[in-house]
Amino acid sequence: MSIKVKRPRAQPMSRLLEGSGELGSLMRTARLIERAQQHLRDHLPEEVREHLHVGGYREGRLTLITDRAVWLTWLRYEQRRLLSLLHQLPGFEAVTGFQFKVRPVRPATVPPRQVRQLPAGAADELSSCAADVEDPRLRRALERLASHAEKP
Repeated sequence: MSIKVKRPRAQPMSRLLEGSGELGSLMRTARLIERAQQHLRDHLPEEVREHLHVGGYREGRLTLITDRAVWLTWLRYEQRRLLSLLHQLPGFEAVTGFQFKVRPVRPATVPPRQVRQLPAGAADELSSCAADVEDPRLRRALERLASHAEKP
């Protein structure tokens, strides 16, 4: 008796992201959190908007994250107003409160670009090596490398 393994067929990405599986559920939760964050930011004063992030939803409580304690204190005083704002959105009627966290956000830094210089003397050596090489691919590679030399 032979046992054949039934291989699943490839599925379109849209079916995976919007289906009834774990990934679809995760994507729906992410969209809800994004809607909550956008709605709250739209109704907050200008100076607070960039400091508020919605971190998640668990057991009826929405996690609000801010980068400094001063904004956390402000959010605590505004809990009732924020809760009523959230209840305006469909799907957020079950939110009963907030959990507040302070997490300093470190901006993403782009590493500095390292520009390397090829001295003219080194380029001359590479060119002379390329002239002596019989392999055409290696010769082209050496000539291309030598072309990156500093221009006088």
